[in-house]
Amino acid sequence: MSQLALSAAPPAAPAASTSRLRLALMVLAFVLLWSSAFSAAKVAVADSPPLLFLAVRFLAAGILMLALAPLSGIRWTLSRRDLAVFAALGVANQAVYLGIGYVALTHGVSAGLASLIISANPILTAVLAVALLGERMTWGKIAGLVLGLAGVAFIVQSRLELGTDNMAGIVLCVLALISLVGGTILFKFFAPKQGLWIGNGVQSLAAGIALLPFALAFESFSDVVPTTSLILAFAYNVMFVSVFAYLLWFRILQVSGATAASSYHFMIPPLGMLFGWLLLGEHLEPADLIGIVPVALGIYLVTRPARAPKALVGDVP
Repeated sequence: MSQLALSAAPPAAPAASTSRLRLALMVLAFVLLWSSAFSAAKVAVADSPPLLFLAVRFLAAGILMLALAPLSGIRWTLSRRDLAVFAALGVANQAVYLGIGYVALTHGVSAGLASLIISANPILTAVLAVALLGERMTWGKIAGLVLGLAGVAFIVQSRLELGTDNMAGIVLCVLALISLVGGTILFKFFAPKQGLWIGNGVQSLAAGIALLPFALAFESFSDVVPTTSLILAFAYNVMFVSVFAYLLWFRILQVSGATAASSYHFMIPPLGMLFGWLLLGEHLEPADLIGIVPVALGIYLVTRPARAPKALVGDVP
């Protein structure tokens, strides 16, 4: 090979390392925001009916993102198909998932346990991704998913025996989980590739519009207590969760398979419980700490890359 060809060759290794670092930072930011959102939600529902809070939050986030788009030079690039997909995502990933999840927080389930149950997202996503998306399921991933589920189940059983969490709230969290999995598969299956900023605004707006009739029918603005904690929780949920965290999540989905991306949810239980302890004073039991061990092992097994030809190992899109 000539010296000219050698000098013109792109620095593949540094580029791959940069891509891996970028993905790791996105995952870290996402799990921190996502796990803290459960504690922020618990603060919010103490002073506001859950559906009213969510409806106003989604409408505010959607209007904010769509208003900022032209000011940031972002053009409307969504096709009618992608517009419909993002609207459907808004209903599944926000209105139904968080609507049920927030109601669960008012029915005797702690923020830490809610984050733990939602972290089982990879269990269902992996099965559906194999059946619907053609993703590969290895024995190592199966073992990791089983270990993660076992850890979740162990902690749930311990909480029920101690009476610290209510079965009704747990069932609602499971229903919220099913909705989130459906939204994850929906995004990966239809794979809208353009306009994530505007698309995220569309889904937030769609979620707010979908929730508002139910909020007005079953709840009252007279029950809202305008405290400082409620205002701070509202601002945090709009800016950092509805806007930034969802954009991170869809970007992670784009550069990872649905199973691998969803497996990062296994990182949320310890962080969710930590935030619940730090911000809400929720009690941590020894069983909680024991149950995190198989969950952590499950993270390693599920996210461990499958064996591939040498030229492809470590590639990050």
